[in-house]
Amino acid sequence: MKHAVYVDGQEGTTGLVIHEALAARADIELLSIDSARRKDAGERARLLNAAEVAFLCLPDAAAREAVALVRNPGTCLIDASTAHRTLAGWAYGVPELAREQREQLRRSKRIANPGCHAAAFVLLVRPLVDAGLLSSKELLSATSITGYSGGGRKMIEQYRKGGDGLAAPRPYALSLAHKHLPEMTVHAGLATRPIFQPVVGDYYKGLSVSVPLHLARLPAGTTPEALHGVYTRHYAGERFVRVMPLSDPETLEGGTFDVQACNDTNRADLFVFANETQVLLVARLDNLGKGASGQALQTMNLHLGLDEGTGLRG
Repeated sequence: MKHAVYVDGQEGTTGLVIHEALAARADIELLSIDSARRKDAGERARLLNAAEVAFLCLPDAAAREAVALVRNPGTCLIDASTAHRTLAGWAYGVPELAREQREQLRRSKRIANPGCHAAAFVLLVRPLVDAGLLSSKELLSATSITGYSGGGRKMIEQYRKGGDGLAAPRPYALSLAHKHLPEMTVHAGLATRPIFQPVVGDYYKGLSVSVPLHLARLPAGTTPEALHGVYTRHYAGERFVRVMPLSDPETLEGGTFDVQACNDTNRADLFVFANETQVLLVARLDNLGKGASGQALQTMNLHLGLDEGTGLRG
């Protein structure tokens, strides 16, 4: 049996990757819209309501409009925008988030796909909060280094054209109001938004988020080994989250961190680097894979009762 799937917004970066992946699958009937009618609300509504799963790869306002077009109670929406990521009634599309998350994603007809920075941050922080080793009231900071594809079509075109100032890494979101902050806070289980500093580099894709901690601020007796053990237990058996060795010897031997080592996979790698008093938590993923399109496809597979890894590379 084929599953009818529609991608609303297949021209964008995330939508294009999803559309291409689905087109290669024999178990998917990919519904398509004529390019001349892609802004026709009536035609979009027909396709959205005909789909078993519909991906919304749209700006926030357009995603909200698309949701309003759906009348079929059997249509599952997976929204890649930021519009619904912290709203009640929308499941957060990270199956590894918590014990009950997969069941929520199987049942829900409204799923919010995570942002790339947020996915990495939440995978790092949430297990430690749930385990009681990190207080929900802790005041955290995080830095993310990402390729320019995360900025969408406009930024991709800017980098491909080249120009002054693009060769060096560029910090951005200096207003301290990045659009991923609400979901980073809510889904990591925090009471206060972290201070978040993203940096875009002159390369296409690959992302790493780092979160520094002082051991003295954690519960008495907390060690790097204890933090690493939480990850090992929480992600045991997960095919798309890999917990790397404590203070990963291979990385330390090389002297630098490879931000792009998860590219072209749906995998996230988690690291704990530490000395006697400090810890650096690091998550690495492909911002177009586990941070966007790959994660959306994993969630679709789960929702449809398919093997989660169908069409994905671990």
